[in-house]
Amino acid sequence: MSLRRAVRADVAAVVDLIAAEQPGRHLDDSDADADLTPYLAAFEAIDTDPAQLLVVVEHDGEIVATMQLTFIPGLARRGALRAQVEAVRVRHDHRGRGLGAAMMRWAIAEARRRGCALVQLTSDTSRTAAHRFYGRLGFTASHTGFKLRLPESDEDG
Repeated sequence: MSLRRAVRADVAAVVDLIAAEQPGRHLDDSDADADLTPYLAAFEAIDTDPAQLLVVVEHDGEIVATMQLTFIPGLARRGALRAQVEAVRVRHDHRGRGLGAAMMRWAIAEARRRGCALVQLTSDTSRTAAHRFYGRLGFTASHTGFKLRLPESDEDG
């Protein structure tokens, strides 16, 4: 298995991994025939931003895991840089082999290499197994998160 920076050709496989694990629904009701245009646009934004890093794990030519890191500068904690870990997914048939833990150790090492003072993540409240996993890696449930979904604008200008 090898961990590497994602490339454009990986987008469909990454979307499939995320959709398979989306709590309570499929990602934008996606399937193998879904229009990848919005995902490809998002990938281009991620790939060209030095504060973003989308990685995949490849095994025998197939994408079996993914995660995204975002490096956030801030004024809190004496101007500390933070690493935000998002969309950690391991394909169901590759779980239980230590792959997720290895990915998170790699993410923590990358955060250290880039000078981060903190690694943070959020996890859907329904993903209790994931919470136990993160706890075993030393993460603590320290905050309560909130979201506000924004509807698409109907305005013409």
